[in-house]
Amino acid sequence: MGTRERRAAAVRERLAWQLENPLLRGRGSVLRICAALLVAAQLAAQTQPFWRTVVMGTHGMVAAEHPLQAMAGFDVLRSGGNAIDAAVAVFYMTGVVEQHQAGLGGDAFLLAYIAKEKRVVFINGTGPAPKLATLELYRKLGGIPDAGPHSSTVPGAVGGFDLALQKYGTRDYKTLLPPAIDAAANGHAITHFAASNHREAMSKLAPFSSSVRALLKMGKPFEPGDLFVQKDLARTLETIAQEGAAAWYRGRLARLTAGFYEKQGGEIRYEDLAEYRAEETSPIRTLYKGLEVYQCAPNSQGIVLLMALNILEEMDLRKLGHNSPEYLHAVTEALKLAFADRDQYIADPRFVKDIPVEGLLSKVYAAKRRGLIKMDRAMPGVAPPGDPRKGEAVLEGWRPPAGSGRPGGQGETSSFSIADRFGNVVSVTHSVNATFGSGMVVEGGGYVLNDRMPYFHLDPQHVNVLAPGKRPMHTINPALALKDGKPLLAWNTPGGDNQPQAMLQAFLNVTEFGMNVQQALESPTVTTTSFHPSMYPHQPGDTLTVPKVLAERVGAALEAKGHRLRVGAMQQPYQQQPSGAGAVKMIRIDPATGMMFGGVSPAKDNYVMGW
Repeated sequence: MGTRERRAAAVRERLAWQLENPLLRGRGSVLRICAALLVAAQLAAQTQPFWRTVVMGTHGMVAAEHPLQAMAGFDVLRSGGNAIDAAVAVFYMTGVVEQHQAGLGGDAFLLAYIAKEKRVVFINGTGPAPKLATLELYRKLGGIPDAGPHSSTVPGAVGGFDLALQKYGTRDYKTLLPPAIDAAANGHAITHFAASNHREAMSKLAPFSSSVRALLKMGKPFEPGDLFVQKDLARTLETIAQEGAAAWYRGRLARLTAGFYEKQGGEIRYEDLAEYRAEETSPIRTLYKGLEVYQCAPNSQGIVLLMALNILEEMDLRKLGHNSPEYLHAVTEALKLAFADRDQYIADPRFVKDIPVEGLLSKVYAAKRRGLIKMDRAMPGVAPPGDPRKGEAVLEGWRPPAGSGRPGGQGETSSFSIADRFGNVVSVTHSVNATFGSGMVVEGGGYVLNDRMPYFHLDPQHVNVLAPGKRPMHTINPALALKDGKPLLAWNTPGGDNQPQAMLQAFLNVTEFGMNVQQALESPTVTTTSFHPSMYPHQPGDTLTVPKVLAERVGAALEAKGHRLRVGAMQQPYQQQPSGAGAVKMIRIDPATGMMFGGVSPAKDNYVMGW
């Protein structure tokens, strides 16, 4: 037993004796005992076991979703490149080893602390609906399909990373892309997780001959350990290495993509690609107990995390106790309220000019919303949105949805965090949405495009209604936190609507309960579905998903508060381990010493490297 374990055990033993001793039950003694109970709870959280080591370093750190991604970024840092350079290398390697969830045909949000400028920047690399993607067209189709030629928005990730590289990077594509080109041309070993995605996507890929040839092995799914060679994708990457992102949007690759989609009956045209531009804009932020927490601005759902933090800030979470029924209830109710406001207000600010971001992030507004939480009873179904413009807790005239059902499927995504020796820190989430996006490999190009169109609504009154040229509300939302103006945390996760939920709980594990990054990411988390999910047809759920290891302790108490539990043997959403926080990658930097600590949750093929 280590020192901390012995201290925690001693405190618990002393408390048990004091509580049984009638001579020590006076008011002052009770107060001292309660204080000691808090100490014991803190020590218990800090000393809980963790399996993966916390990777530590002083020069650089990459926490990514696959060993080859981490290695690609790590090699850039080791050779003197900065975090932005490394991010580009990781992105293109992701397009090779994780085509099932992210890559060239997807979208990206990048948050970065730029040390020379001492500020956080936000780069929006998400694309809009094509010009031909009208509301009338999709009504005639009977809805928004989650695969095929009608499911893709204009891919923005390549443009987003190009903007970051040109403005803040130090390397060029010829230097950064060779590892990804090699992995595509000569192959890489398919992991168990990747193989499961190829297997599950068989029916999605089967209708498209180009997909069958590129992503399957003689018409069958790859098995773990198979060598996956992608010659067409290697040639695509070589083109970008030589000609830059212009080739993707205005050169040969743009014509290849547009020609393929037109042949398949889809809406993307060359003009959609040629006119696309990523943008740098201001991030959004809130203060949480002295920490500056940064998130991606709309059209991202990043504001959900910040609103939930504002609601929880004045609650004594430590006193409630880590993963106690009361704590999980408070977190769940705060998330319900934040999601309700997301669904009511968040969309593309280029089309919706009056998104009340300032009001939504107001501490006064958060207090009004906090007042709706009843600690003895869960809000049934979908929570009401508020009215941040008037500062009211509930929007006048709101009516709950007629019924609730099982929500739509979660999207697939990838993410990573990077810190370099120069003080730069990057947090990135990027995605093709569902597994293998549209399911269509562009003939001769070797890449899939996203299926992000189902993130739009077809209700003309909805803030996120489909319109040509409009970007959908995105679930991807990487985060950064600063303490006294210096980077403290970079963290992110895939997982669709689960992203801000897993990220919130991971953040609180570190900041409220003193856990190291690995403890924080291996702890069990809960996932609510009581909101309108992002994927069409946006049917709301009404359950709280809890892993078995947690439900055994707190399930009955949560049900007594009115939560409808869904208990699974494994942690949602990836169901690979009994517990964990999504597929979060987190880097913590000690502001005093500069020491970096990297951790990853036990999901997917997550991997961290540092030195």
